[in-house]
Amino acid sequence: MKKFEAKGLEEVYELATAEFECSITDLYIEIIQQPSKGFLGFGRKNAIIAVSYEEKHEYNPKNYKASKPRKSNVKIEEFSKKVEDKKNQSSSSNTAKQEKKSAINIESKEAIFNNFYSKDETPELSKLVVKKDKNKVIEEVKEKVNTLFAQTCYEINSIHVDFYDEETLYIEFSGKDSALLIGKEGYRYKALSYILFNWINERYDLMLRLEVAEFLKNQEDSIYNYLGPVIETINEVGMFKTKPLDGILVHIALKRLRDEFPDKYVAVKTNIKGDKYVLVNEYRSKQE
Repeated sequence: MKKFEAKGLEEVYELATAEFECSITDLYIEIIQQPSKGFLGFGRKNAIIAVSYEEKHEYNPKNYKASKPRKSNVKIEEFSKKVEDKKNQSSSSNTAKQEKKSAINIESKEAIFNNFYSKDETPELSKLVVKKDKNKVIEEVKEKVNTLFAQTCYEINSIHVDFYDEETLYIEFSGKDSALLIGKEGYRYKALSYILFNWINERYDLMLRLEVAEFLKNQEDSIYNYLGPVIETINEVGMFKTKPLDGILVHIALKRLRDEFPDKYVAVKTNIKGDKYVLVNEYRSKQE
């Protein structure tokens, strides 16, 4: 190993390659000291390397012996047979897994099917209404409605409850502030009627006739005036469709027209917009 020194690494490499008369890639170089310029000439250091030359051995065919292929005792037919057997085993295994999976699915489906039909097949009634005594119904409704409105700021008389007919319950609100329950264009009346009807119909399977400060009477007078010409038209042409009617007006019109035309088909229908109207036709149908 020989040392070389110069100001920079490039110069010291050139010295080494010139000395050994070879490429720098053929040299083994160890850097002993990195070059440094110092500060204002002080502390300056040269590059110092230690170099050795290693000869590379060129390929000589005489140094290598050709390897002879080993004899194989395996026949092509036997090897092909083993490959085919392995493929068949894999296919059989996959088929068995699929059959097992299918069997599990079938068993699970059958179990669900059997469990479903093993239950009581008696249909459960979604709504079971037991008809109560009329007096009990009147007392229950009166008590609950009076309790509800006792907490409000309205000055209202005790609510009157009675049966209007066999299928309809009549509730009347009266008193100093009862008219306030109607609201502008009857929106409070509609809301109150909707709430009471859903409760009474669900619990007692009854219809509702709600009177608040003679609002219902005025509505009946109004719808009767409208139905006068309608009845004349039906008598002439045999059929008619009313204008869209709100809330209690539909029930009033339906009852009035059914009373007037018992032999015709009279039913409440709903248009695309969701508005309700009463339709009168020449035929009668049980489906409404």
